[in-house]
Amino acid sequence: MGEIDDYATGFSDDPGYLDFARLAPIGEAAAAESRAMIDTMSHARFGSFAAIEQQDARVREAVASLVRMRPDQIAFQPSTSQALMHVMFGLTGGVAASSGEFPAVGYAMARAAEALGVLVPHTITPEHERVTPGVVRDQLASSVVAVVVSLVDYRTGHLVDLEGIRQVIGDRLLVVDAIQGTGIVDAPWELADVIASGGQKWLRAGQGTGFLALSDRALEQLTPVWSGWTAHAGEGVVHDVLPPAADASAFRVGYADAGAQARLAGAVEAVLRAGVPAIRSVVIERTAQLLQIADDAAIEVVSPRGDAERAGIVTLAPHPESVSALAAALHNHGVSATVRDGRVRLSAHVSTTDETFDMLRAAFAEFQPLARG
Repeated sequence: MGEIDDYATGFSDDPGYLDFARLAPIGEAAAAESRAMIDTMSHARFGSFAAIEQQDARVREAVASLVRMRPDQIAFQPSTSQALMHVMFGLTGGVAASSGEFPAVGYAMARAAEALGVLVPHTITPEHERVTPGVVRDQLASSVVAVVVSLVDYRTGHLVDLEGIRQVIGDRLLVVDAIQGTGIVDAPWELADVIASGGQKWLRAGQGTGFLALSDRALEQLTPVWSGWTAHAGEGVVHDVLPPAADASAFRVGYADAGAQARLAGAVEAVLRAGVPAIRSVVIERTAQLLQIADDAAIEVVSPRGDAERAGIVTLAPHPESVSALAAALHNHGVSATVRDGRVRLSAHVSTTDETFDMLRAAFAEFQPLARG
């Protein structure tokens, strides 16, 4: 068996699960780390707590390998949302983001603007729900110092053109909300100044896991406003308030959950062993099956169809009066999906089986007479 096969057998999610873009079941790589940390913390064997302290360095090394950066450019975060808060509170000047970004972006921008008065939000209006280099270029004000984009749009599954956006924004900071692509998209990470991601989706590390990756340019320009006692440049417990560290560790507040760090490290290490390109290849194939099943059922798809423009999400747009019927049919056949704003979002991973696709076909077969009637 190859590495990708070994990786796939590490998951045991039940058939019918097509909601990885919301919350993915963790695999054995993360589960084993969780069990080990619980054992360590519950028995407190002599010297065993050293393993807890080692998890921060371990997770930073794993994530650094994933996004091709240095460990000192990585800070563990409990969520994408908290990572984005650190970034927005640290920015001064105009910050542009699409009106269609996940609310974590808008809230972080608004809260920073309200609290400090130095961040000025700029809204980019997407074209057909897509943020393209042309859209960004045509709506970019001269006062903007940073541009925020999602690597993969959470609503449509559109994979953004990072290279094109990097070209049109020049030397402005490029901030990437990467949660819907980390682990299944081998992105040109070196083009980003900031990468914020959680581990509960495609990395399959569970909730409470995430990271913030900062380029040297970002470290120079961001102010670590929300910087706690573990984020100074000194050593040990220091009662004097010291300046923040010069690296990404400045964007910490207190001790992290070592169990969460271990889960994320284990999950990322498993991804690295399998290889993101290999994982992406399987996910793209699974996504193509979802598209074909939707086409066979004559259900409108609003997701991109080209491999280069998509990741693991397929979004359906049935007639507004039929959404409830489709949701009910999926429920009746045990298919997990996200139903939101009149759409149905399906998302597949390497552990998605033929049985799951059969369950989806059965749900669509039940729905079709209802949609016509």
